[in-house]
Amino acid sequence: MRTTIDFAPLFRSTVGFDRLTRLLEQATPSEEQAYPPYNIEKTAENAYRITLAVAGFSEDELELVAHENTLIIKGKQKSDNDNTANNAFLYRGIAARAFERRFQLADHVQVKGANLANGLLQVELVREIPEQLKPRKVAISTGTAPQIEQKAA
Repeated sequence: MRTTIDFAPLFRSTVGFDRLTRLLEQATPSEEQAYPPYNIEKTAENAYRITLAVAGFSEDELELVAHENTLIIKGKQKSDNDNTANNAFLYRGIAARAFERRFQLADHVQVKGANLANGLLQVELVREIPEQLKPRKVAISTGTAPQIEQKAA
């Protein structure tokens, strides 16, 4: 038995938490989120890989869009030319439906590339923290305390 969570009361009583409520909505599972199946791997200290099983899709039928902190992967197969008078499916078990999968990316995570091989789409991600946001070591001097100028008010 599936239960769904209604976030409407949260939307009515909060201001400025739009991103948080969107993340909560996307984190709740639904049946349409099961397709296509995917893996998320940590390949190095600041590197990640998302692998989607997109059997039956060609490179031109897939679209990747990185916008702000969201990665959107869409797939839509072109018209079915295989089901002609000479070649009709008796059973079709390979899913060929369109999909849209969204991934929320952490701050400073960038999409570095994507590769489609053997029915698997691999998206490479890297976290690149800007130099000014990285921790820096502060030198400690001995002797007198540093002088701090105070401006007159």
